[in-house]
Amino acid sequence: MLPSKITDRASEIITLYTKVGLMVTTAESCTGGMIIGSLTEVSGSSLVVDRGFVTYSNEAKNELIGVDMAMITEHGAVSHQVAQAMAEGALARSNAAAAVSVTGVAGPGGGTTDKPAGLVFIGGARKDRESIVQKHLFNGDRSAVRQATVLAALLLFKTLAD
Repeated sequence: MLPSKITDRASEIITLYTKVGLMVTTAESCTGGMIIGSLTEVSGSSLVVDRGFVTYSNEAKNELIGVDMAMITEHGAVSHQVAQAMAEGALARSNAAAAVSVTGVAGPGGGTTDKPAGLVFIGGARKDRESIVQKHLFNGDRSAVRQATVLAALLLFKTLAD
């Protein structure tokens, strides 16, 4: 069961996108489908949710949403460039008008000096608009980082609806 702060925010997104008549998609790495799961937890989500891509591995990022392997090699999977490519790739491979992507180091392991645990890039893409990428450094254990990422991603969906 998801925390109420997540389901409440997901409910707001479903209501908002239902009003504006747009569908959404996600491309998720470190959240493993939690964003799309939070949206589909809400009754009426079928009017808004088109699909979600869980692209945990680099190969999945490449094969499912078209992120160039050379970009991943050059910048790393956890990067501004890959977050943007993930959002744009999910948008291009869906019937949605807005896409949010997440890629990060949920921790506690896997971090480096340059990319510590808690570092997350969240990308947003909307048809006929410039893409957005946000950089976050969340505190806490793995669960806290993932939940904070879901909340921030849902907030970005709110921004993309305008």
